[in-house]
Amino acid sequence: MAWDVVFYRAMDGTVPVDDFLDGCPANVRARLMAILDAVAEAPPPQFSGGGQWEAMHGDMGGWFEARAQEPKREQFRLFCILENAAPEVLRQRGLPGPAIAVITGLRKPWLTTFSAQDYAGVRELGDDYLATVPRRIAV
Repeated sequence: MAWDVVFYRAMDGTVPVDDFLDGCPANVRARLMAILDAVAEAPPPQFSGGGQWEAMHGDMGGWFEARAQEPKREQFRLFCILENAAPEVLRQRGLPGPAIAVITGLRKPWLTTFSAQDYAGVRELGDDYLATVPRRIAV
């Protein structure tokens, strides 16, 4: 069964991942969306993405990232949370079934790392997403 892909909507109505994707080159945006579609179809527990979809570790444990790179080697990441629970729990959350919740995205030059502050900002948005029932998602 394919999973849904949903985008987190902040309390102020903004959709951080839409803002991020709008700033990406068209080919990167298309590649990231294709990765999400492939992961959702697999679904995530069975997806083998060759570095395009990775579970995160450490302070970002429980998160997943979709990864793309442009020809100049700039790195693009979408940060995601998997929503997989009993059907009644998913319905309470406002989801018709299992979903990949895309929270936000970041970009960085090749051979650099995101800072602890970058990751803290991602986690803050994720905490807001998880604190809402039903979930605030873009439609």
